[in-house]
Amino acid sequence: MPTLEDCRSMLEAASPAVLTTYRRDGSALTSPVWYRWTGAQFEVVIASDDVKVEHLTRDPSCILVVFEVSRPFRGVEVRGEAELHRGDVTEPRTAIATRYLGAEAGGRFAAARSSDAVLVRLGAEGARFWDLARILPD
Repeated sequence: MPTLEDCRSMLEAASPAVLTTYRRDGSALTSPVWYRWTGAQFEVVIASDDVKVEHLTRDPSCILVVFEVSRPFRGVEVRGEAELHRGDVTEPRTAIATRYLGAEAGGRFAAARSSDAVLVRLGAEGARFWDLARILPD
């Protein structure tokens, strides 16, 4: 069974991710997000007026899925309760944007965003992993 360490290259790359939050009626909202893996937890920055913040404030239960779109098609699913941190998100936002866009474009992207945002942190306890390499044809 793969571990977080086995997936480190995927977690440190600009891999796609989706965050699932829950509406008041219990139905799921799944949204693409950028993230970073700190070595201990996942971090996502969300604008304060985004509906996901409303969902997580009311019910911190969420699911984050990070995955690869090319071989070996690894992935990780983390379910848990998000911790919301309000305040200055400049550093995590810049670090995340830089991973996805490169240093120059990531810095410009982060600088152009409102400082009114929330840092979402999610631990990796009980993560579920997959790696399709061993079942794929050569």
